[in-house]
Amino acid sequence: MPGQRSGLVTVADWNVISALATAAGTLVLAGASFASIRSADRAALSAERALQASLRPLLITSRLEAPQQKLIWQGGHGAYLPGSAGYLRLTEDNLYLAASIRNVGPGLGVIHGWRFAPPETYQDVVHPDPADFRRQARDLYVAPGDTSFWHAALRDPEDPYHRALVDPVKNGERVNIDLLYGDAEGGQRTISRFSLIRVGPELEERWICQVVRHWNLDRPDPR
Repeated sequence: MPGQRSGLVTVADWNVISALATAAGTLVLAGASFASIRSADRAALSAERALQASLRPLLITSRLEAPQQKLIWQGGHGAYLPGSAGYLRLTEDNLYLAASIRNVGPGLGVIHGWRFAPPETYQDVVHPDPADFRRQARDLYVAPGDTSFWHAALRDPEDPYHRALVDPVKNGERVNIDLLYGDAEGGQRTISRFSLIRVGPELEERWICQVVRHWNLDRPDPR
């Protein structure tokens, strides 16, 4: 009898060992699967970021040596816009605005809208509300690494922007314009603030364009 009891104990011990080994193997497989999933997630995230980076536009002022561009507004008003130049012109009750810009990002830029930024907001840290932007009358595209333009017109003297801009244009004061744009897929929206500053004799009505600040709306801001 003592021998039989010992044999039963031995069989029971092997069952326990087998169960523990199976559990350990399952745990190892689970850990490997978890690590594999995390690695795949990181790879997918990296691929997504690389794709977004390849589509991302960034608009700044064009170079001084950039080609002169011919602009024509709805209604027939036209002008020539040199590199790094701004354009502000009051003709009767019509106010015409433009800026020579370029895209230093790798992706196509699509301008969604614009807004006049009052002087007191010049050094704002928080970005303006996208709902405050006026939609462009026609789509404006800026190819990667290329020069293009932004332009708009105000034809209603009762328009709040018209009333706010008449005196600064007449007096040659700084005018700040915010542009809202994104990539060709409609994402990665960015707001860039440009300043139009008059230089030279008053009769020349020459304006230069400077970029002031950028805000990222759909991704973390680097600052």
